[in-house]
Amino acid sequence: MGNIIEVTDDTFKATVLQNTKPVLIDFWADWCRPCLQLLTVLEDIAEEYQNYVIVAKINVDENPDTPLEYGIRSIPYLILFRDGEVIDTLIGAQSKDKLEYFIESNLV
Repeated sequence: MGNIIEVTDDTFKATVLQNTKPVLIDFWADWCRPCLQLLTVLEDIAEEYQNYVIVAKINVDENPDTPLEYGIRSIPYLILFRDGEVIDTLIGAQSKDKLEYFIESNLV
């Protein structure tokens, strides 16, 4: 997964909430087709925006606490964090253009 960081319930606080850089995290699962389609888009975004944002993923089946804390009810679910705060969210598979707009309108 190249530049995408794998996050767990145990590492979420340090990796996402305490990071000095903005973090785009994808809540996903192995069985979720739209999640798997989104992976290639996220890989491109992680590479192209590496100076602006960290891209991370958390598997909701293996890490149930964090999705519960953020009220995740459907996946893929993307949350953009800055300084430990939720900046914006997106639900469902997204095109690269839509994700670029999402990041640029919130961060750049």
